[in-house]
Amino acid sequence: MILVIGDIIVDEFIWGDVTRISPEAPVPVVNVGKVDRRLGGSANVIRNLHALDTPSAMFGVVGDDEPGAWVHHRLGELSSDDSGVLTKTNNRPTAIKTRVIAQHQQIVRYDHEWNSNIDPATQQWLLDAIRDKAKNASAIIISDYAKGVLTPELLRKLIPELQGKIIGVDPKPLNTEYYQDATFITPNLLEASQMANMDNINTDTHVETMAKHLHQKLGLSYILITRSEQGMTLFDGKQCHHIPTAARDVFDVTGAGDTVIAVFTASLARGKTPLEAAKTANFAAGVVVGKVGTATADWQEIETMANTSHV
Repeated sequence: MILVIGDIIVDEFIWGDVTRISPEAPVPVVNVGKVDRRLGGSANVIRNLHALDTPSAMFGVVGDDEPGAWVHHRLGELSSDDSGVLTKTNNRPTAIKTRVIAQHQQIVRYDHEWNSNIDPATQQWLLDAIRDKAKNASAIIISDYAKGVLTPELLRKLIPELQGKIIGVDPKPLNTEYYQDATFITPNLLEASQMANMDNINTDTHVETMAKHLHQKLGLSYILITRSEQGMTLFDGKQCHHIPTAARDVFDVTGAGDTVIAVFTASLARGKTPLEAAKTANFAAGVVVGKVGTATADWQEIETMANTSHV
């Protein structure tokens, strides 16, 4: 089982067509065709693990509202343990990101969210819940969306207690110092440069220097940096490996980072080397960016991408 800890978000999609501009303002008029919801934020990692047939447990906070109840229901449908998802009643609503999409393009996004840190009692509740499940976990994913669940106090206690397990972090630069002694982190290029306080990172040599710096600074076993159209760079503690992108068509990068950390972690938990796991995650990223909306990739899709890619 892989535990996922972090900020739960509901991704809402409004799909439609645009055929005219509004007479009221210079904006497109969207004729709505359908509306759907998907687990987002840290919970999108759960969706990805489910696609990989990997048992999971979610830890986070939702509001005492209809979207929060939907999160619990959806986690149940994915056979994910939701006992570590606390329903808060003190005016902390479930975070929702609503995207309006027409002709396969995102037109606008509007967010309903609460970014303040959770209170000490909630932190302790989560820590106790994680401790109880961590004994039987093969790995832990800390998915940080900087919405207030992964507080400095929680991270200071959490990572030291989980030593001996695979601990992966999808980071936010704001919390860099608190990821000390994780097994690995999976920042994108911008996040990595901010975490390392380095500017003008535009060559492989620059990326290698940055990766080695973060590896040493945070006491990591390895670091995987995603680089959009330039693929990924893995520093495995000894050398850097630059992996070209496997993507052929890019329609939507929403949630691709969640796919990368889910596939990378699940591959490591299955006994793959860091380089093998990184290549597998790269193929998975190539799959999901070719889909519209928050997407996932299963092992068959990943294998097909690997077999048809020139990487």
